[in-house]
Amino acid sequence: MTATEARNLPALLQGLREEGHSGTVRVSGSPGGTIHLRGGLIAAVETPGAPAATSVLLTPGRIDDETWLAACAAEPDTDRLGGYLVSAGLIGAAELEVVCTASVFDAAFAMAIGPPGSWTLDGPEPALHAGPGVEPRRLTEETTRRIVRLSGPWGAPGELARIRPAVVPDAGLRRGLSDRHRSVLSTVNGRRTARDMAFTLGRGLYAIMLDLTRLEAQDLIRWETGGRPDGRPSTAPRVLPGRDAPDAPAPNPPRAEPAAKAAPLPRRTRGGGSWPGEARTRESQSRDGQVHEDQAREGQAHEALVRDGRTRGARAPDGQAREGPPGEAPAEGSDALPAGTTGGHGG
Repeated sequence: MTATEARNLPALLQGLREEGHSGTVRVSGSPGGTIHLRGGLIAAVETPGAPAATSVLLTPGRIDDETWLAACAAEPDTDRLGGYLVSAGLIGAAELEVVCTASVFDAAFAMAIGPPGSWTLDGPEPALHAGPGVEPRRLTEETTRRIVRLSGPWGAPGELARIRPAVVPDAGLRRGLSDRHRSVLSTVNGRRTARDMAFTLGRGLYAIMLDLTRLEAQDLIRWETGGRPDGRPSTAPRVLPGRDAPDAPAPNPPRAEPAAKAAPLPRRTRGGGSWPGEARTRESQSRDGQVHEDQAREGQAHEALVRDGRTRGARAPDGQAREGPPGEAPAEGSDALPAGTTGGHGG
């Protein structure tokens, strides 16, 4: 089967399984990855989105670095490295198969929750693997199950993979936590994503994400991270998309007195630009001209109202000026401003 004949990646892998194909499928995208086929079965999957079998063995110290380097020097062929590790007594055959098979499922899950990309077929490349491999149909079904399992109020698993949870105060003092959950909790700092934690601990991405949902359900971590201790804002999203309320505003800082409404930004004209000062000058001239016209009309109305108010105020008893109906100017001696005046004009 060629890459152009398959309608999607699972269909491509199933077609290659029927052909007994051995080679690699390079998948683009974020994170993308490489799928290693042996006789149509999926022997290994490598992706930047999840730790490979090598990381799972080395990071927690299951095999130390010096022993690993010595084994790689003794057996340069990565395809046969697994057999050498077993024969040298560095790891059991069953354990190695479990580690390699688990990394296949975890890498496929990490690739599936990212944006899809294209793929290309290449020849075989060496990769650490054990056992015959995984059937493509089984891999597809398990990946679908994991995606459904991690779909919740926070949205799709891809959203959960991007958040940076923070620890609830005193969460580390809670009793009854398993060593596994406590180790995950120790890596939560408001800056690491689930992928970061997976590489830090040398564990599968899916397992880490599953543990995070359980820790959050026990109120040991929160999706809202807040600011960093040094006062700089965190680069993590403050609230998980699709959950709770939108970002809460920052504490109210001292605010200056409200300023006059800013003038709109200058617009560029086709065939040539203008300096910002020129645009503001033209706008100010237009606005000032309108203000002068308004002031002239208000001045004429004011004079008429004052004359009318003086006439009416002269007829009021006891020498006091009376207030006219709404819209009329009070007579002289009153503390009220005449209607239509503001005490000044902004420019």
